Amino acid sequence: MKLGGLVQSRQVIVTCGAGGVGKTTSSAAMALAAARCGRRALVLTIDPARRLAQALGIPPTGSTPVHIDASILGKVGITLPPGGELHAWMLDPRVVLESVVDRFAPNPEMATKIRKTKLYGALSEVMAGLQEYTAAEALYEFVETGRYDLIVLDTPPSRNALDFLDAPRRLTRFLDERTLSMFAPAEQQASAIVRAASKVVMGALSKAFGETFTHDLQEFLGAFGTLFGKMRIHAEGVRNLLRSDKSVFIVLASPELGAVEEAMFFQRRIAELGLVSRGFVLNRSYATDRDLAKPADLVAGAPSKDVARALAKLGPLATIEAARAEEHRLVLARLETASKSGGGDGAMALPYLDQAIDDLPALEALSTTILANV
Repeated sequence: MKLGGLVQSRQVIVTCGAGGVGKTTSSAAMALAAARCGRRALVLTIDPARRLAQALGIPPTGSTPVHIDASILGKVGITLPPGGELHAWMLDPRVVLESVVDRFAPNPEMATKIRKTKLYGALSEVMAGLQEYTAAEALYEFVETGRYDLIVLDTPPSRNALDFLDAPRRLTRFLDERTLSMFAPAEQQASAIVRAASKVVMGALSKAFGETFTHDLQEFLGAFGTLFGKMRIHAEGVRNLLRSDKSVFIVLASPELGAVEEAMFFQRRIAELGLVSRGFVLNRSYATDRDLAKPADLVAGAPSKDVARALAKLGPLATIEAARAEEHRLVLARLETASKSGGGDGAMALPYLDQAIDDLPALEALSTTILANV
């Protein structure tokens, strides 16, 4: 897989993977690699660990993406070419939802009315999948506005992360006018059958939750229902975007067996959603260490007996390192085979870094490796 080529040519990269594989840092490194190629890049994370904020020195919350200033990058020797920009945002579903309401409401008064309903603040509890939908909506909006050449979406480190990929489709199933008509005021229901069914539904809700809650729910859905048609159309647009050539899905893994199995799960789940995982990235790996000298050769070429004895004592450690590198190469080969059998382009390895991986120098090192893979 040529990850360097992808960061230079695609508009959307979605990264998936288990927790602890360095997905957030790798996502930031992909965005930095794109910026180093003169592209306007945004890394968008819904990872609750907030690691990206530490790596890039940005606040953990905010209403808009943050531009990483060139002076900050310059302090660690990173210089971007003309046109190159790096942006980052810790996705806040509440901010995105407000943006959806403002854009889709027929007028500012209706938008205000929707936000004042009692159930608006608990919307994610009312409609399953809406929180994931806001992530998809934010991604789609940024693509539509053309503000960025590349958006790297870092999904949460759990199997449920892929709910994000299916959220638009699940939301369209929920946002059905025939269902919502049950909650509309009686004067807005044109059919006697609908009015009769609505009376039964509202009566059952009143018995189960009380008249106050039922009234609040009816008021909320009555106000918010004006948005649903537009949201359903937009949701289909999100799914079409994710299935288009503009987007690519990358699954990250580490050499540990559990992480590899999780990566295989993500590949299968992406396929179940009618999408294609472009390939795997084996992170924190020694798979690229192919030119390690053999301990015996070093001992034989030692300049003195003292050096030879010291190297001989270190020989067992070198043997362990060589065995680990070979083990990681076997894991990389397994991922390569799995990717190509699923219609992907293979796998690549990102190096294990001895230094902390939550700083800009580490991101620079990873981005350099990514750009070398074209």
